[in-house]
Amino acid sequence: MSAAPLVEAVGLGKRYPVLGHRGDRVAALWDVLRGRPARRYTQVLEDVSFAVRPGESLAVIGENGAGKSTLLKLVTGVLTPSSGTVSARGRIGALLELGAGFHPELSGRDNVRLAAALYGLEPRMLAAKLPEIEAFADIGAYIDEPVKHYSSGMVVRLGFAVIAAVRPELLVTDEVLAVGDENFQRKCIRWIDGYLAGGGTLLLVSHSMYHVQKLCRRALWLDAGRVAMAGDVFDVSQAYLAAQEAKQPAAEAAPAAARGGDVVIESARSNGDESATPLLLEPGATLRHELVLAVRDGRAPVAMFGWLRADGTPVYGVSSEIDGVPGEALGDGRFRFVVEFPALPLLPGNYRLRSFALDAEGLRLFDQREREITVRGESREFGVVRLPHRWNP
Repeated sequence: MSAAPLVEAVGLGKRYPVLGHRGDRVAALWDVLRGRPARRYTQVLEDVSFAVRPGESLAVIGENGAGKSTLLKLVTGVLTPSSGTVSARGRIGALLELGAGFHPELSGRDNVRLAAALYGLEPRMLAAKLPEIEAFADIGAYIDEPVKHYSSGMVVRLGFAVIAAVRPELLVTDEVLAVGDENFQRKCIRWIDGYLAGGGTLLLVSHSMYHVQKLCRRALWLDAGRVAMAGDVFDVSQAYLAAQEAKQPAAEAAPAAARGGDVVIESARSNGDESATPLLLEPGATLRHELVLAVRDGRAPVAMFGWLRADGTPVYGVSSEIDGVPGEALGDGRFRFVVEFPALPLLPGNYRLRSFALDAEGLRLFDQREREITVRGESREFGVVRLPHRWNP
């Protein structure tokens, strides 16, 4: 018998009255006093249902304005639903908006004490954990300064440090880690990995599909406030990416990566050829792709490869982190990755093979290369790949 959900939403909905015109506020107040729904309103969420059980990890994905942040606020009790129900149990650690829960006039240390009390930590336990919180936040003497003097990154550091010390049963986070500096983001990703490995439960909102797939097992795709798809994280995230790809011209499909930085692609060879000319392959040929990455800090980076059709349709993607391949250390901060695609099942046509260079945590994309691949031949088959099949009598 499975454990009872830590979070369960049934037919959840949220709407706000429209207050853009003169008299709207009075009309909305009058509707509230009479116990009636607003006559003019914006539906932010509608009929959203899901459950998160102990030890599970669920990502909420979707475009800006899809209702993701509103959903997390309903889960954590910051907002009340307009329809449906949502219930949560256990100790919840929430990182929603910058500065949420912190008093700007109080010092960081006093805010830590206040947050610890709200999480139910006794003074003796807090005294034991305070050095751990200070070390994790790593904001130095600013711990005794008013929070109103903090940068956005320092606020995130302090908030996450409290969460790390408390280790809640459920962690709810809404993209706030994107504000912190890279070293702190790496620290947080490592902590979340350990938290999940230890049986923690995660409800995550993120626009980074790489981290959605890395940290979560399931995903919920919101589109204009409704559930577009829910299920396995790879199925849902890939369907979402395909929908986003379809909205962009093929020339704009690839994100611009900043050339240079902590990780750089030193060389990229396809079947031993490093030129920029299109590579011609016969149907069923083998492609051997070699990538050499140079890093500043000497730590093994992450290499990622993605196949796309000429019109930008994603075909396949994989990374060294996914397959657990550390890369061959060549010395002087250089690492070599070799991936082989035997007997390519691609149908004749034009394709692009993209190579990506990421840091050791797979947190930041620093460099990318692209090689055009042409599979020669003629075929009346449909689609992108040739699937093995047979006709039975």
